[in-house]
Amino acid sequence: MKFTLIVCTYMRPEPLLRLLQSVQEQTVYPNEILIVDGSLNQETEVILKKNPFQNLHYFLVATENRGLTRQRNFGISKIAESSEVVCFLDDDTVLETDYFEEIIKTFETKKDAVGVGGVTINQNSWKLQDPNVTYNKTKYYLFENYVYKEGLRNRMRNYLGLAPNLESGRMPDFSHGRTSGFPITGKTYEVDLLIGMAMAFRKNVFKSIQFSKFFEGYGLYEDADFSLRALAFGKNVINTNARLSHFHAVSGRPDQYQYGKMVVRNGWYVWRVKNPNPAFKDKFKWHAITILLTIIRFSNIFTTTNKKAALTESLGRFVGWWSLTFNNPK
Repeated sequence: MKFTLIVCTYMRPEPLLRLLQSVQEQTVYPNEILIVDGSLNQETEVILKKNPFQNLHYFLVATENRGLTRQRNFGISKIAESSEVVCFLDDDTVLETDYFEEIIKTFETKKDAVGVGGVTINQNSWKLQDPNVTYNKTKYYLFENYVYKEGLRNRMRNYLGLAPNLESGRMPDFSHGRTSGFPITGKTYEVDLLIGMAMAFRKNVFKSIQFSKFFEGYGLYEDADFSLRALAFGKNVINTNARLSHFHAVSGRPDQYQYGKMVVRNGWYVWRVKNPNPAFKDKFKWHAITILLTIIRFSNIFTTTNKKAALTESLGRFVGWWSLTFNNPK
């Protein structure tokens, strides 16, 4: 299958170069690579001229096409007619050598799959279960002979009866699904949500939908929104053999206050895409979890060294939640 790789980048020339070097080592190489750069300088363009890559096409976009959602849609408009699959990667990821081989293999073998995602290996916290240990279900999540130690936010949700009733990658009727990801079992799992750092879709999906203009700007959760709407055309799956590392470059991210607001308001929007008419119990759980997570984030003022980030993000979350009473996202 012919496929296109789209990488949207902003002021990250060095991480982008590391990603492309890992692409160069792939067992299956993209038929085209589209770099859509929203940077305010020419550093990324310069580094790509010094380090040429096969099939790469570079676009430095102007203000009207800057921002993750706009850049993704711009890239989609440049895809070759012959491409059958479109892969998206964050510019701060690094691939294992068979990443694309596994993605394409999944599309070839699962004819009903329209979206395929990969998994990170440097952020994977799953461990094999010890048969001699009895695990407290409040503190641990068990799945296919693997165990995941829950963080504080999920332990509190377990204690309060607010835990999700579905596996990872699935969105409950009250949203706020599991954040554990999947253990690296070598299996493929059906999901609702793919993660924008490493996702791919059949090209024909883009004839009907593109990334929503609601998320223009930084675009938090734009991947969840698109994944949910793509389900109208088939299934989304995670292939745990499609592996990569994600290094979370800090450059290009919004300030913590704006991020906190987006967590809540964009989260509300995506929830209503999945469940436009939630029952009372689903509304109650969504708001209860949102408030709980805000309180936990505020408590980080006393437990972490970056007290300012904890304060400003928790304030952003509170303001974002309060704004829903008179100004719901449309």
